[in-house]
Amino acid sequence: MRVGVVGNRGYPELASFLDRLQHAAPSTDVVLAFEPALHELVPRAERMDSDTPIEALITLGGDGTFLRGARVLDGREMPILGVNLGRLGFLTACGGDDAEDALRRFARGDYVAEPRMMLEAQLSRSGVPLESWFALNDVVLHAGGKARVIRMVIDANGERIASYAADGLILATPTGSSAYSLSSGGPIVHPELELIGLTPISPHTLTVRPIMLAPTTTVSLRVADDESEQAITVDGQESAEFVYGDVLTVRRATRRALLVRFPETTFFARMRHKMGWGGL
Repeated sequence: MRVGVVGNRGYPELASFLDRLQHAAPSTDVVLAFEPALHELVPRAERMDSDTPIEALITLGGDGTFLRGARVLDGREMPILGVNLGRLGFLTACGGDDAEDALRRFARGDYVAEPRMMLEAQLSRSGVPLESWFALNDVVLHAGGKARVIRMVIDANGERIASYAADGLILATPTGSSAYSLSSGGPIVHPELELIGLTPISPHTLTVRPIMLAPTTTVSLRVADDESEQAITVDGQESAEFVYGDVLTVRRATRRALLVRFPETTFFARMRHKMGWGGL
């Protein structure tokens, strides 16, 4: 089995960690192929380019690296094993100390691949598509310059559902419900559900609250004036300018991300252990 590897080079021990992983791989009948930025650290290993055939992906870092890995697959459905080298690692399956054992368990199929809904977002200007993205966590409209309120109009399947005056809007998946959306007052959604969550950021009225939409909904977003500066950010990593007259369209992606976890670790266990949720 050929497995791609992506990672965050910001971790000082990454080079030695890659050597350990590469040393453990042959005993599992796994061939590791490293993305170009990592291949420089293990030049004798196989390199993963955009056309390299792989059957699974390992991410080395935190949740941000996992999210980038999901987008690297560009809609291809295959298991993603996250190894946490960072602080929280809510999406990851194990820590760095357990990586070799996790690789062995992964190779013999001792894991669960949880299908996670993703979003597909498209930015259009004057009716012409400019950019598109896949998001595992969220797509966010927010202030791009001065800190001032954004007046936005939201349609769902062509019907006007709301006009918000807020600092921004988060369109989140169930996976992303425990990230930025949660910190902005949105609900925690179990990842087995499929829906699109709309969570306003600091709305300037007490009547505006988060709303959950059916996964079949196509959400269209515009701004109502040309005086403010806005930007779109996808999974906290990719961004684009959003100007008056632009349209942001968000819908459920046709492909899903397959998040690897081990049978003894559940969603609620991760919530309790990593986020301190539900404690007395």
